[in-house]
Amino acid sequence: MSEIVKEAWRKYLTVLQLHPLRTKAITAGVLVGCSDVIAQKISGIKRLQLRRLLLLMLYGLAYSGPFGHFLHKLMDVIFQGKKDNKTVAKKVLLEQLTSSPWNNFFFMMYYGLVVEGRPWGHVKNKVRKDYPSVQLTAWKFWPIVGWINYQYMPLQFRVLFHSFVASCWAIFLNLKARSVTAKKD
Repeated sequence: MSEIVKEAWRKYLTVLQLHPLRTKAITAGVLVGCSDVIAQKISGIKRLQLRRLLLLMLYGLAYSGPFGHFLHKLMDVIFQGKKDNKTVAKKVLLEQLTSSPWNNFFFMMYYGLVVEGRPWGHVKNKVRKDYPSVQLTAWKFWPIVGWINYQYMPLQFRVLFHSFVASCWAIFLNLKARSVTAKKD
């Protein structure tokens, strides 16, 4: 079994090197899909909601994977690839003040409008109510992830690491988004 895993990892690394954007996008889509299946099961959904699953995979494929790819490349350009503690702190701070608020807001809007198909007014009110607590929770969790990512991960693995952790975060966001709509239904 370990030979199969080693070979799969070797092939993944080859594809990652040859087609980094495509590979990161597909990886993010698959991981978002896995996290949604888990979130659906945890939240007590008896029958897998395939439309929801595919729309969330689309989110990972079309948005979060490419966004992460370009974000980490940009951070490396801005900070010239440095990994000293002061530079890593600046990277984490910049990420937490820019992409973190945007990504959480965008996910909540996408989830409400596209995945759930809710009307604009409903989604706007839900985001207005829940966004502050989601973002405050993010600021307790993601700076640690960002520090590990910028300090220890090579550039080509940052999106993979971030996507893996984000799949766990997405379970939280999915459950948070569903809990509000479930209470109102």
